[in-house]
Amino acid sequence: MAGGKQSARDKMIGMMYLVLTALLALQVSNSVLEKFIFINQAFEATNENKISNNAKKVESIQQTVSDAGNREKDLAVLTKAQEVRASTTKILKEIEAYKVELVARTGGVTETGVYIGQKDIDASSAMFVTEKEGDKLKDKLNGYSDFLRTVTGDESINDIAKDAKDISVFKDDPNQNTKGFSELNFGSSTPMVGALASLSQFQSDVITEETKALENLARQVGAEDLKFDQIVPMVKPQSKVVAAGTKYEADLFIAASSSSVTPTMTVDGEEIEVIGGMGKVSFTATPGNYDKSGNATKSFIGAISVKMPGGRDTTFVDTIEYIVSKPVMQIQSASVQALYLNCGNELDVQVPAMGTAYNPSFNTKGGTNIKGSQKGEVVIIPNSAKVTLSVSSNGNLIGTQDFKVKRIPKPEIVVYEKGGPVNLKRGVKGAPRSLKLAAEPDESFAQFLPKDAKFRVAESEVNLVRAGRSVGSVRPKGPDLNLSSLASQARAGDALVIEVKKVQRRNFKGDIENFSNFGPKIITIRIN
Repeated sequence: MAGGKQSARDKMIGMMYLVLTALLALQVSNSVLEKFIFINQAFEATNENKISNNAKKVESIQQTVSDAGNREKDLAVLTKAQEVRASTTKILKEIEAYKVELVARTGGVTETGVYIGQKDIDASSAMFVTEKEGDKLKDKLNGYSDFLRTVTGDESINDIAKDAKDISVFKDDPNQNTKGFSELNFGSSTPMVGALASLSQFQSDVITEETKALENLARQVGAEDLKFDQIVPMVKPQSKVVAAGTKYEADLFIAASSSSVTPTMTVDGEEIEVIGGMGKVSFTATPGNYDKSGNATKSFIGAISVKMPGGRDTTFVDTIEYIVSKPVMQIQSASVQALYLNCGNELDVQVPAMGTAYNPSFNTKGGTNIKGSQKGEVVIIPNSAKVTLSVSSNGNLIGTQDFKVKRIPKPEIVVYEKGGPVNLKRGVKGAPRSLKLAAEPDESFAQFLPKDAKFRVAESEVNLVRAGRSVGSVRPKGPDLNLSSLASQARAGDALVIEVKKVQRRNFKGDIENFSNFGPKIITIRIN
């Protein structure tokens, strides 16, 4: 069966024909023959209507050409349409002659219209296979298809005469897929009425492909004319954003495009995609010279090139202005006003106006940064007195923010005994055998950056002082002080003098660094 547009009725008849053709291989009897007679009659009736419609298509093309002034190119299209109609008429008559000959060979028709030789299973095979008329018919049918492709340039027009291997119903059937065109349609045991239905089917396929060709040619008439057949309403608002209580103002108008031409469109010289006659303008707005309101006026040049009637190329050019508003960055952190030196200051930088298009990247002057796992999160590590954070999205700068940088407040060294902090004013009763040194961070710093507020006394020296001179000392490593050796020598009135030698800080990354800014560095505890 040929391709092309078919009505539901045509598709049903064609499918029944293929099914009955397949059943012939099983030598199904009289009921199948009756169905073939019905199929043949249905094809013949449908073909008459389709022939009439195609004749009207040629008349329509002729009228269109005349209405357009009988232009040379249009007349050439009309000539092709007339050639197609003549070629179709010729091949339909040749197929009809085969049908008449086949009926005659099998005894003709009774007065009531019954085929005398409808059960004959030898005539069609003798005529089309033995006498090679099937090969001639195949050449004529496919020659016709090739003629249509040449005239129209439409490569989707199918060959009509096919071997079994080229038909989906038969290609996987080992009993059928080796048969050529003649044997498949007119081979051994094919009843006369089955052959008639096959010939009528080929006539239907010819008409279907002719319809495709004529529709193709009809579209070529006036193809270069600019016909506005796609009309849509358009709105050009003064602004899409309107505050409550203010007026919304816009121009409502009709925009028209032509489906017969595909214009070329450019933005600032770069060609853009055109779909349905409309160019798709898309680019990332870049920053400009913002005014006091945070707006920058920018523009682009749009150009549309179309071929006008007569083949003349015309380009329409316009400069389109648009407003770029300065994005507002919202920065959230524990302490936005200032950052802390050499600490991991966590910021959350959002630009609500950009919505889902926001894809931030960060650059830090006066420090380094680490991009967070969530969109907009960044950790700033300052290494100077001032940090400038630059925020971009998809490579386009959004804005910058300056921060002052504070030094880390010094931690306070506190001495603990078992009962709690040692009261340095009162001293201790008796010499303690152990103490603990704690480097406690500034309260506000610990609240803002808890991950960076981890201090530890790493090294100290403790002297037992009597009458102004040392009578013994220890040099502990770490915050825990083992004073057993000094306690055994201590007397009332002596003093423990603790000199803190080294304090360390663990930063947000877990790295350990020496921290020199702490106090007090020397602590004296009286022994009562």
